[in-house]
Amino acid sequence: MVVYNKHFIPLESNPDVFNHIIHQLGVSSALRFHDVWSLSEPEILALIPRPVLALFIVFSTPPQYEDLLDEENQLTPKYTKMGEDEDAMWFKQTINNACGLYGILHAVANGGARDFVEPKSHLSDLLERCSHLNVSDRASVLENDAVLESTYHSAAILGDTDAPRDPESEVDFHYVCFVKSHRNGNLYVMDGDRNGPINVGPMSDNDLLAEQGIKAVTDFIHQHGDSGQYSLLALAPSPGNST
Repeated sequence: MVVYNKHFIPLESNPDVFNHIIHQLGVSSALRFHDVWSLSEPEILALIPRPVLALFIVFSTPPQYEDLLDEENQLTPKYTKMGEDEDAMWFKQTINNACGLYGILHAVANGGARDFVEPKSHLSDLLERCSHLNVSDRASVLENDAVLESTYHSAAILGDTDAPRDPESEVDFHYVCFVKSHRNGNLYVMDGDRNGPINVGPMSDNDLLAEQGIKAVTDFIHQHGDSGQYSLLALAPSPGNST
């Protein structure tokens, strides 16, 4: 069972909310989140600027989800990598309901999105400080970062739906991030509730909405019941900034 040391109100799956956080923390305005309305219709996929540097899926968690997660974690060794030994920078989630925030950190700490983090910004400093820390120390840094917490809460109240008043209230959805490693070129599933990043294997394309990325996301959806209760966000260039 996951033990949380702190509680936040959850983030709405809304590009404006996520963009507020990344731009306030120090990601260039040339990069932003976009809704992904389909993974199978080329004309809809074509509306999203490329390349897509990270994908978020937010899905409804079934009643047995925590038990299944515990079972999977028991079969997976706990993550110990850091610094130059780390192919994908990963953060253990110790703040309840903040899976959206951990997904954001996974998205901007890996792959091509790293190049959009403004030098000397709060995010640049945060990632630099965490890079050479172990999992536990990274968690403490995030828990005690006042700027990160303030930025998060200013965004959490921006959604179209009312945020829960009690941050300790349980919610039945979860965010997971897909990124390509800037070190080994592999695709990773990044989930702070697990024991570490999941290596999906080599990815030849830098665009996560290419065939390999779409397959990884659809496989994940099928593994979690394929209930249809999910949505997707893509981290990609702002309109007019495609590369």
